[in-house]
Order: sequence, then structure tokens, then C-alpha cells
Amino acid sequence: MRKKRLFPLLTVSLLAIILTVTTGCSKDSKASTDETVATIGDEKITKDELYEVLVQSAGQEALTAMIDDKVVALELKKEKVSVSDKEVDAELAIYVENAGGQEAFDAALKTNAMTEKEFKENIVDYLSIRKIIEPRIKITDEDIKAYFEENKESFNEEEQVAASHILVEDEATAKKVAKKLADGEDFATLAKEFSTDTMSAENGGELGLFPRGKMVAEFEEAAFSMKVDAISDPIKTEHGYHIIHVTDKKAAKEAELSELKEEIKGLLLEEGVQAEYVNWLDEVKLNYKIENSLLTK
Repeated sequence: MRKKRLFPLLTVSLLAIILTVTTGCSKDSKASTDETVATIGDEKITKDELYEVLVQSAGQEALTAMIDDKVVALELKKEKVSVSDKEVDAELAIYVENAGGQEAFDAALKTNAMTEKEFKENIVDYLSIRKIIEPRIKITDEDIKAYFEENKESFNEEEQVAASHILVEDEATAKKVAKKLADGEDFATLAKEFSTDTMSAENGGELGLFPRGKMVAEFEEAAFSMKVDAISDPIKTEHGYHIIHVTDKKAAKEAELSELKEEIKGLLLEEGVQAEYVNWLDEVKLNYKIENSLLTK
């Protein structure tokens, strides 16, 4: 699945936050002027002093971004582009997958102090803009072929193995688990009970598909030499003793243009939208009387 990123539309940037948190710190307000935000011995720094520094160092960039966001918001309202919940959910699923799953995605949201609701609002903005700009972009078969030739190696599929494992610290435990498997006990259940790899143990030891070069040498050599459904004897690595269960294999495959045309078209369209966005924004800003008082200071 290809990765995507949102335009910086209608989102509160760090610089915008800086200006927002200092709202109300005008020279006309005695209360705000006198408010102290830091002290150094007998010296103090007031909120107004902080505000002045922030405006001087980052105010213009922040205000320009806020103006752009406001113009975009007005244009979206004027164009009345419709974005369905289904479209939003489909786009959100791409971000969740690229993040490594729902848990990782939620962690990323938390790190950026954003809720899923706010993220979805950004997606609506992005999809709306994309619908406006896409008709301006023309992608030919020649464009698709040229992109394929330039990036062919990245589309080639490596040989991969899907496996689960049970990792234990010592040989005695490894032999104990191997005996239980030989007696017909369930691999996933034993992984949850015995494996010290807690992340994979929760999923029955599943590691998913992986190409060569991702695992330690002893593990990789065993996994790629095994047949599907085979379970290995305990294998010692720097991490301990592994019992490997190979669940699937994918042979290496050379990329073919006929199978990738739609994916490449999507990639080119996305790149085109990102590039054309700047031109579109410059054009629509001409429809508004914009006064930026910081430019005159």
C-alpha cells in the first residue's frame, strides 16, 4: 500500500499554536502585560515580552500559514465538494496500515496531541482539495511507463517467508516446548505461554512476512530452508532459543508494468496533486483582499 500524507490544511501548526496561546497579550491589556511567565532571581519575563519575541521570530511564517488555511477553508465552503464517510474511512485505513496498525497509529496521534476526530477532519480537507485539483492533472501512458522504468527495482518483490516463533532463554525450556509440540499441543497457545518475545507472543508468535536480511543469520537460514507448515528444532541465536513454524512462502517476483499501471497512476496523481496545490492556492488567493499587518512592521 502506498504511503500518503496530508496537506498542511486547516491544521494548527506549531507556529500557529505559538500565536494562539499568546492571544490576549496586547499592550492595551494591563492584566496581560503584568502577567509573569518566568522569573530569574528578582528579574521576570512577562507574557507580553514573550509574545513580542515570538512574533518577531516566527510570527510572519505562522500568520502566512493561518491565512492560507483560512483561504482554503473559504474555498472548500464555496466549492461544496462532497466527501463520504466511506471515503474518509478508506483513507484513514491507509494511514493506520502505514503506521503499523491501530495501536501504533493511536500512539502517533497521542504524540502529536491530536484526536482521531481531528485527524479525520484533516482527511476530509485533503480529499476535498484532491477532488478540486485532480482535474487539472493529466497523466499519460508514457508518464506511467517512464516512472515504472525509473523505479522498477523498488517494485520487484523479494523472496519472503511468513513464520511464527517461540523464543525462550535456555535449551532446557526449548526442549520442553518442542516435546509439547511433538505431542500435538497448539503452537500459538504455547507461544503465548512460553515465548519471551512478548510482542509476537500476544499474536501466537506470528512474525508475518519478511525478506532476507531482516532476521539474525541463524534464524533466517533455518526459516528460508524450511518447507511450509514445518516446525524446526530449537535454534540458538544471540536472543536465545527459537522454535520456528513456517506458515507461508512467497517466491521472488519481477515487477511487470501491466500489473502496476493503476498503482503507478495513483502515485503520479498524488505527486501531481501535491505539486499543483501550491499553484492552485496562489490562484484562489487572488480572489480575496488579504491584508497582512506584519508585513508593514
